[in-house]
Amino acid sequence: MATYTDIAVTVNGLRREASVETRMLLSDFLRSELRLTGTHVGCEHGVCGACTVLVNGEAVRSCIMLAVQANRATIVTIEGAADADPERFPLLQRAFTECHALQCGYCTPGFLISAYAYLRDHRDLDSLSDEEIRCELSGNLCRCTGYQNIVNAVRMTARALSGPPASPR
Repeated sequence: MATYTDIAVTVNGLRREASVETRMLLSDFLRSELRLTGTHVGCEHGVCGACTVLVNGEAVRSCIMLAVQANRATIVTIEGAADADPERFPLLQRAFTECHALQCGYCTPGFLISAYAYLRDHRDLDSLSDEEIRCELSGNLCRCTGYQNIVNAVRMTARALSGPPASPR
């Protein structure tokens, strides 16, 4: 017999209440109950990163978190990311397009959320190396791009966020 628990979450700025099966994954809740299908499920083991969302500001794998664990949390999915940070997130989306950092697009929502959280929390955006970016995004898998264009997009966004270069004196 299934056990249900009442939860209340704020998803993309909207408060949502539901009675969920205690063992329901957050990814399934977002996709099946809330119809937010931009959160992709690839491996269902937390390895590929396609299901990455922000929970209370932290990038998490929604396929290894139970929906009941998100009770009273604030969640941002790919559908709400641009509204959550209209200054930074669109820059990242534009860079992904300009750098051809996506092909099939399946992994893209997870990469965007992960890269966004990294850029938001990183203090010295001018100094990011390809190696640092690759290390930070190593929890996201892509079978199409070879990663370099994704790294280029993150670097392009970091430069845009760090502002214009200092003028020589």
